[in-house]
Amino acid sequence: MLLLYPDKRFATESDRELSIVVDPVRARFSSWYELFPRSTAQRPGAHGTFADCEKRLQSIADMGFNVVYMPPIHPIGRTFRKGLNNNPECQPGDPGSPWAIGSADGGHKSIHSQLGTIADFQHFVAKAAQLDLSVALDIAFQAAPDHPYVAQHESWFRKRPDGTIQYAENPPKKYQDIYPFDFESDDWPAMWEELKSVFLYWAGQGVTIFRVDNPHTKAFPFWEWVIPEIKRDHPQVLFLAEAFTRPKIMYRLAKIGFSQSYTYFPWRNGKAEISAYLTELTQTPVREFFRPNQWTNTPDILTEFLQTGGRPAFAIRLLLAATLGANYGIYGPAFELLEHLPLRPGSEEYLNSEKYEIRRWNLDAPDSLRPLIARINAIRNSNQALQSDWSLKFHFTDNDQLLCYSKESEDRSNFILTVVNLDPLRIQTGFVTLPLNELEIPVDTAFEVEDLLTGEIYAWRGPRNYIELNPALRSGHILAIRRELTLEADVEYVL
Repeated sequence: MLLLYPDKRFATESDRELSIVVDPVRARFSSWYELFPRSTAQRPGAHGTFADCEKRLQSIADMGFNVVYMPPIHPIGRTFRKGLNNNPECQPGDPGSPWAIGSADGGHKSIHSQLGTIADFQHFVAKAAQLDLSVALDIAFQAAPDHPYVAQHESWFRKRPDGTIQYAENPPKKYQDIYPFDFESDDWPAMWEELKSVFLYWAGQGVTIFRVDNPHTKAFPFWEWVIPEIKRDHPQVLFLAEAFTRPKIMYRLAKIGFSQSYTYFPWRNGKAEISAYLTELTQTPVREFFRPNQWTNTPDILTEFLQTGGRPAFAIRLLLAATLGANYGIYGPAFELLEHLPLRPGSEEYLNSEKYEIRRWNLDAPDSLRPLIARINAIRNSNQALQSDWSLKFHFTDNDQLLCYSKESEDRSNFILTVVNLDPLRIQTGFVTLPLNELEIPVDTAFEVEDLLTGEIYAWRGPRNYIELNPALRSGHILAIRRELTLEADVEYVL
């Protein structure tokens, strides 16, 4: 009745018409796996192809991922091509960086000839779709010195006083093989239209997610214009912002249309900083416009924690990323196989980085994290509580090395409690305190918790319960709480 006859005495009218954009579910819940197509060939010495990538898809799907993400797949420039380990001197046979886009063979709407043809790419996308995998493609709006854009549209690039085109720099890093676009050049309308056509071209090939490289270094009005333009004809398309910059800038990108964003999660290791940061992202007004995607590592980010913490460090970061965030990702083979050697002390660059060479990965290595990755993704895929961010709550522990938090489904039918030992080197013990009143569990009643990672069942009683985590054996629990205790003769209960 109130809807039929509302009280309009205090109603006001907006002076503008507002639009609502409804994103696909994958904007809220996604698990990303990143791989370099050129490193997928099984024959030693060969350059990987899309056909080789197809052979990897079933394994990626079996691990429970739903997004497969590829760095740029375009022709790679030859002028100032980088050598191995970012060496400014390139040797014959060095493949160069995929982010140095463009050569005489084509640019942003072309495919590196050794990867295959556009038909091969379409076949790859179709195979991924059969496995319920979305294909995410890296879009880097920059050009190698021999990109056709440089010869055809020299005015699209900023020049130095001596007349030479300015290459990209992020001190102390120098990218002599990359020219950034000048989004405010005199010919900006034509350039913006051309860059829009890049998105439209790949969306037309079945790409539904674009991971955008460094969007904060491009003109914000461009993103405000181009994202609605793309989504008008392709509403299913999502945009992930790779913008490690000031929070206000990251938040502004979200407000102007980016569906997800990388975060500072890789560098948050302590209990207090993790709790504070994730609370900001999920329990403050930030959550209304900023959708985080927590990554354990990337080709550019090998944190000190992963370099020095051994296998437990990888397990810890995986547990945290996959349960704190409804969206998370791994730089796949490197993470699976515990790649941890830096280029040099104090660097977050990988030694023998896949950005500058073709790697051969032994994905069947006995120490691979694949079983743990697959188990955690299976838990995510079968528990609605882990498929959104807004219910995240942190709970008290009396040990600063133990982090405890929970998530609950909207209908309150699914409650997941996660406890992680943040110390990769030592056993940590302590008590966790749960809000039993919120769980509708009487304080004097025993209840079951099941570790979904192992299948073990524990009998707990009261709000305070004991936890012991040995990183050599396990770095955390993902616990389903059952509100009634049902004893079974063949179950060993730990009190």
